[in-house]
Amino acid sequence: MKKTQKKSKFFKSLRFRIMFILFILGIVPSVIVAASIIGTYEERAVSVRISNVKNQCDIISNMLINEGYMSDQSSVSINSKLEMFSSVYSGRVMVVDLDFRVIKDTYNLDEGKTLISEDVIKCYRGEVSTQYNEKSQFIEMAFPIQGEDASKIYGVIYVNVSTNEIASNIELLEQREILILGIIAVLVIVLGYVLSSLLVKPFARVTKAIEDLTDGYQKDEISVPDYTETELITEAFNKMLSRMKVLDESRQEFVSNVSHELKTPMTSMKVLADSLVGQKNVPEELYQEFLQDITVEIDRENKIITDLLSLVKLDKKASDLTVEHLNINELLEAILKRLRPIADKRNIDLILDSFRPVDADVDEVKFTLAISNLVENGIKYNVDDGWVRVSLDADYKYFYVTVADSGMGIPEESIERIFERFYRVDKSHSREIGGTGLGLAITKSAVLMHHGVIKVFSKEDEGTTFSVRIPLSYIP
Repeated sequence: MKKTQKKSKFFKSLRFRIMFILFILGIVPSVIVAASIIGTYEERAVSVRISNVKNQCDIISNMLINEGYMSDQSSVSINSKLEMFSSVYSGRVMVVDLDFRVIKDTYNLDEGKTLISEDVIKCYRGEVSTQYNEKSQFIEMAFPIQGEDASKIYGVIYVNVSTNEIASNIELLEQREILILGIIAVLVIVLGYVLSSLLVKPFARVTKAIEDLTDGYQKDEISVPDYTETELITEAFNKMLSRMKVLDESRQEFVSNVSHELKTPMTSMKVLADSLVGQKNVPEELYQEFLQDITVEIDRENKIITDLLSLVKLDKKASDLTVEHLNINELLEAILKRLRPIADKRNIDLILDSFRPVDADVDEVKFTLAISNLVENGIKYNVDDGWVRVSLDADYKYFYVTVADSGMGIPEESIERIFERFYRVDKSHSREIGGTGLGLAITKSAVLMHHGVIKVFSKEDEGTTFSVRIPLSYIP
C-alpha cells in the first residue's frame, strides 16, 4: 500500500513531469528527424534507380533501332546487353513490338505472347510510364522505343527491376535508428533525473520551511530567490506567516481582554459580598446600596456575555443570514424611535435624513444591531445638548447609511483600531460611559456579512462620522 502511494506521489510530482517533458523533447524530435532521413533516403534512392533505368532504356532503345532488332532478334550484342541489364538490376526486360507481341524476354517465359496493358498503350503515344511498388519492392517501367524522330514509335521496352537493395538499406537504417533512439532515451532519462532533482531542490527548501510550522513559527522569514516562482511563493508564505503572528497576538490579546472584562465585575461583586459578610448588624440601607451595586455588576457581566455571543454568531458563515426585502427607511425610523429615550436624557437630538425611498435585501436583526451600535456610540460619546444625524441615500447598486455626531471625536492614532474587539479609545472613562468595547466589532462583522463596507472619519473635539455601504440586492 505504501509502495503504491509512493509511486502515485512520484507520478504526480514536478520531478516526474520535468523528466517526462525532457523525454518528450528529446525523443520526439529524434524520431521525426530519423523518420525524415529514412523517408528522404528512400525517395532519393528510388528516384536515382528510376533515372538510371531510364538512361539504360534510352541507350538500349537507340541500339535496337540502329541494329534493326525489332525485325531480327538474332543480334548477339543486343541480347547480351539485355541480359546484362536484367542481371545488374536484378530484374526482367521485355521488348514489345507494335503488334503487342513480346519479341524478347530475358526470363524466356513470355516470348511470342501478346502483352496488352495500359502502360504499353501509353508508350505507343510517346509517354514513359513508371510505377514504384513499395510493398512488393520493385519498379515497373514502360519505355517507348523511338529514334531521332520522336513522333515515330517502334515498340516498347518493358522493365521490371528489384528494389530489394534499397529495402535492405532502409531496414539497416531503421535498426540503427532504434539503437540511437534507445541511447538517447537512456541519456535523457538520466539527465532528466539529475536536472529535475536540481530544479526541484529550491521547492524542497520551501516545503521544509512550511513543514517547520508544525514545530512552531519560523523565527526569521524564509528566502528562496532561485526562481521567480519560488520567490513569489516565499513572499506569499512570509506574508501568511506575518499574518498568522498578528492573528496569534490578536487571539492572545482577545483572550486576555475577555478574561479581564469578565473578571472585573466578578471581583467587584466579591468585594461587595465580602464586605457584607464581614460586617455584623449592617444597616438595611447599606444592604440595599451594596445589593444595588452587585446588580449593576451582574448587568455589566450579562452585557459582556451577550455581546460575546453576538460576535460568535456573526463569526459564522454568511449562510446564517435571514435575508428579507425590507424598507430601510422604516427600519431606521424604528431604530431611532427605540433609542430616542436614551438620547433625551442628555438632550441629544436624533435626526433622520432620508433622501429617497430605499428597499433592500438585509437581515433585519443583524442590520438593526449594526446601526443601533453606531447610534448608541454617537449618543454615549457625545456632548450634552449635542446631535446625532442619520442619513440614508442610494444609487442603482448600493444604499448608504451615514451616522454623524457632534461628540468628542476619535484621536488619529486610534482610528485604525476602533473595530478591534475590546479596544476603547478612552479607557479611563470607559467604566463611566459603559459598554464592552465589542460594539464596533459587532457592527463591522454584520456589515461584512451583507457584503458591505464601513468607514470612519473623525477629528478630536469635532465629532465622528461612520459611513456604511451595502448592496441593494444580496448575492450569496
